[in-house]
Amino acid sequence: MAYLSGVSLTLRHISKTFRISTSSLSSYALQYKELGDPSTVLEKVQHEVSENLQSNEILIKMLASPVNPADINMIQGKYGKKPKLPAIGGYEGVAKVVKVGSSVKNLQVGSWVIPVADNDGIWKYYGIYPEDLLIKVDETLPLSSAATLWVNPSTAYRMLKDFVDLKEGSTVIQNGANSAVGQAVIQIAKHFKINTINVIRDRPNVESLKSYLADLGATHIVVENELRSPVMADIFKSIPKPALGLNCVGGKSAAELIRHMADGGTLVTYGAMSKQPLMMNSGSLIFNDIISRGFWMTKWKNTHSKEEVQQMIHELTSIVKKGQLKPPTHRFVKFDNFKEAIAKAMEPFVTEKQILSME
Repeated sequence: MAYLSGVSLTLRHISKTFRISTSSLSSYALQYKELGDPSTVLEKVQHEVSENLQSNEILIKMLASPVNPADINMIQGKYGKKPKLPAIGGYEGVAKVVKVGSSVKNLQVGSWVIPVADNDGIWKYYGIYPEDLLIKVDETLPLSSAATLWVNPSTAYRMLKDFVDLKEGSTVIQNGANSAVGQAVIQIAKHFKINTINVIRDRPNVESLKSYLADLGATHIVVENELRSPVMADIFKSIPKPALGLNCVGGKSAAELIRHMADGGTLVTYGAMSKQPLMMNSGSLIFNDIISRGFWMTKWKNTHSKEEVQQMIHELTSIVKKGQLKPPTHRFVKFDNFKEAIAKAMEPFVTEKQILSME
């Protein structure tokens, strides 16, 4: 009788242990099983997340995540790396800490964090990450700023900091100035008292776009066809030629930037929106000693310490809180309406950032 009682107790203990080990949150994610058109291959799927944490792990609930061009390119298979399929979409966003493991010291329930794991998409409701793959972010930031801080402002900040020793009064020239990175460059450069020459493509609403960029702090704004006009000579009567050029377009647009750069200047390419090969005039390389470099935020993050990342986020946060770094024009889209957000993000000349809301 005692033996049977002991077995019964053991079975009850095993049953209790089993229930604890399989405790999970019912969650959803946007997954794709093959590369292709995001409007077609992305689907909402059930995504179970265990509530049992290792000592260094943290359970987070995503709050918001933007749809960036890099997200689109990743799903299309046109990015710098290929995902392991099936994969969850999304690279950037902000989350709230729901539960922490026993050895977690620097984060607590309610903290806002940015997940920075390269191989784990974040278009989902819940996720589990080790503490070293979460960057703390100020909970008093506007949600739109926190959700869009990791990719575009960080890219702009690093390009302004890492390639040329820019001083107050220096000049930067960039194409794609209306892009999210371009807008961040304008604002961060203004914070550092650096001039910007901002090149945009002609479009029906070009004057309203110029006004918008000027309000952000753009020093000069020119349409592409003005790059070979007297407008440029007038600009350089008041500011020095650019020591730094930022190229996200490629093709002939990059060559036009180089024509206006100072001798020994550096052109940094971080995108290829035109989908055309980078064009450079041999004379500029030979006679003006122009340096051509590339930049990829993912590689920077993988080769720098968490402390360096946290310091950058801290400084960007400070600029945001001073009112000197606004998120791009945006709208929040409910998670269930992801197809609408994806379609809008893929439209030509889109200027409104689509942010998926998981709240």
